[in-house]
Amino acid sequence: MNYQSFDLSIENQIAHIVLNRPDKRNALAADFWAELPKAVGDIDANAKARVIVISSTGPIFCAGIDISMLAGGVIDGNDKNHPTYGAAFLDKVKYLQDTFTNLEQCRIPVLVAVQGGCYGAGVDMITAADMRYCTQDAFFTITEIDVGMTADVGTFPRILNHLPEGIARELAYTGRKMDAAEAKSYGLVNAVYKDQDEMLTGVMEIAATIAAKSPLAVMGCKKAITYGRDHNTQDALELIATWNASFLNPTEMMEAMQARAQKRPGNFKDLPKMK
Repeated sequence: MNYQSFDLSIENQIAHIVLNRPDKRNALAADFWAELPKAVGDIDANAKARVIVISSTGPIFCAGIDISMLAGGVIDGNDKNHPTYGAAFLDKVKYLQDTFTNLEQCRIPVLVAVQGGCYGAGVDMITAADMRYCTQDAFFTITEIDVGMTADVGTFPRILNHLPEGIARELAYTGRKMDAAEAKSYGLVNAVYKDQDEMLTGVMEIAATIAAKSPLAVMGCKKAITYGRDHNTQDALELIATWNASFLNPTEMMEAMQARAQKRPGNFKDLPKMK
C-alpha cells in the first residue's frame, strides 16, 4: 500500500517508515494522522515485520503538526461559542492522541531516528516509541507554549517517563531547545550519532538484533516493561508471571538456546496474525 505522508519499506523483518515532506519540514498533515495507525496496525496485525523504525528526510526530523490542518477545518467547530465546540475539539484531540498510542500499544518495538529539529507533535510521537536515537545536531522542543497552548497529543505525560519532572516542566514552560548532548545525559535518547547516515546504520543494526530474537519473547518484554512503568511493582510481577504462564513457549526457548550454542541465527515463529 502506498502512503502520502511517508514511505514504507519492509526488509529483513524490519519495517522502515520514512517521513517524506522535507519541503514542509516534515510537518504532520491530515494524511499522516490517518495513515500512520493504518500502517502500524497492518504491520502488527499481519505480522509483516518484527521491528518498526521511524526516520525522516531533510534537515528537520519533524516541525510538529501542520498548521494547515487547523485552517482546513480538521478541528471541527471553529466557532468557540458553538454549543458543541468543546465536544468536537475533545473528539478530535483523542483521534490525534490515538495515532501515537498505536506506537505504544502495537506488539513490536518501535525505534525512532531523529535528525535536526524535533518540534511539538514530533516530540509527542517520539515519546510513544520504545527507543529514541539522534544525530549530534538534533534538538527537541515543546513549542506549543509559544503559540499559547498546552501540548495535548502525547508529550504529557509520556515525557515524564524519560526526563526528570523539573526538566520536563522547564521545557514545557519555556519552549527552549534541548540539544542532543543534554537529551542523552537525561536518557531521552539512547545514543547520539555523528550524522544521519551513521545513525541509520546504527539504528538498523539494533533493529536487526531485535528482529533476530524470539518475537514472542520480545512482545512479552514490551508488554511487561510498559505495564510495569504504569503500575506498581506487585501488579507488574503478577502480570509477567501470568504472561509467562500463558505464553512461555518451550519450543522457542529450546531453539534460542540451541541457536546460541551453535552460533547460528534462531529460527523463530512470527507472531500470530490478528483477526
